[in-house]
Amino acid sequence: MGKPTPGRLVWNHSTHLPGLIPVLEKLLELADEIQTITPARLSTARSNAPKLRLKISVPIRGGYKLIARKGRSAQEVFVITELAPQSLNEAIAQAIAARS
Repeated sequence: MGKPTPGRLVWNHSTHLPGLIPVLEKLLELADEIQTITPARLSTARSNAPKLRLKISVPIRGGYKLIARKGRSAQEVFVITELAPQSLNEAIAQAIAARS
């Protein structure tokens, strides 16, 4: 049957981690079950992450909160989806690999 409407990427901040937006756009292409991706609050972290990483933090109502890391910066990303955590992790890995 397919997806009635494509997932969307919400642009409610003017700043994002370097390289994050292309990965999120690729994630929307790879996973039809994702309805909405919303990059949120940026913060600084104590440790350094040389490459962009994206991991599931906690489940939220209707999806998951992810944490994106690059360098000493971290950004929350909210994903509204019906995917299981394992399937979402696989889609994230594919999206990051496709960008590299």
